[in-house]
Amino acid sequence: MPNPPGFVSLVGAGPGDPELLTVKGLRRLQRADVVAYDRLANPVLLKECRLDAELVFVGKHGDNPLHPSVPQEAINALLIAKARAGKQVVRLKGGDPFVFGRGGEEALELVRAGVPFEVVPGVSSAVAAPAYAGIPVTHRRLSASVAIVAGHEDPLKGGSSHDWGALARVDTLVVLMGMGRLEAITAALLAGGRAPHTPAAAVRWGTTAEQRTVTGTLATIAAEVRRAGLTAPATVIVGEVVQLRDELRWFDLPFHPEVAEAVGAGRAAGPLTP
Repeated sequence: MPNPPGFVSLVGAGPGDPELLTVKGLRRLQRADVVAYDRLANPVLLKECRLDAELVFVGKHGDNPLHPSVPQEAINALLIAKARAGKQVVRLKGGDPFVFGRGGEEALELVRAGVPFEVVPGVSSAVAAPAYAGIPVTHRRLSASVAIVAGHEDPLKGGSSHDWGALARVDTLVVLMGMGRLEAITAALLAGGRAPHTPAAAVRWGTTAEQRTVTGTLATIAAEVRRAGLTAPATVIVGEVVQLRDELRWFDLPFHPEVAEAVGAGRAAGPLTP
């Protein structure tokens, strides 16, 4: 007798704070037979799973030889095999599945395999990390356009596809996965015509207890990040909106009642940052 049909939910886990998971994402976790989760998905969320759920780590660690990444092909095969076995599968991904999360690749493989699926969007760090640092990515006076770009591209593409000259003219530029190439990225934007004094910031582990923010200008941010010892994962923001942080920072100030509550729960604001 054939197995009952399975189903795959590509669920965005959000940027780090577990309370930013959507209600639909929470429901999918609670009913799942199998959860394949990323490195950037907050492990606290796994406590919402059933006790008998199968939890499979499928994270990626970049080029770290001590922690080899799970090949994307293996992840695709896992999702298909579990669904064909009649399981309710959740693919739990940091941020949003379709914002540099390879959700599109996985969805295509599911379609080709004839596996039914859905996408449950998540809060992307591209907007959440700046917000928790007090930086709105748009502002009526300062920014009417936003571009989100990958700082690290697939080497199989044979070079960067970014038009840095065009990106230099966008009001607010948000760079994900760019810490390893920050000096090259800022140099490309400067060469593309962006003013050296443009405000810039890097937010590490945004929305979590480990959040740390470093600010500077387009000309200095790479050096400021290096001096502060800031490492990935971090979101980089370039644009005049960064200057609003001085007035709008809230998450890393201990007197805010929500922050105090979150600190007590062990999930929120870290030390005061520059």
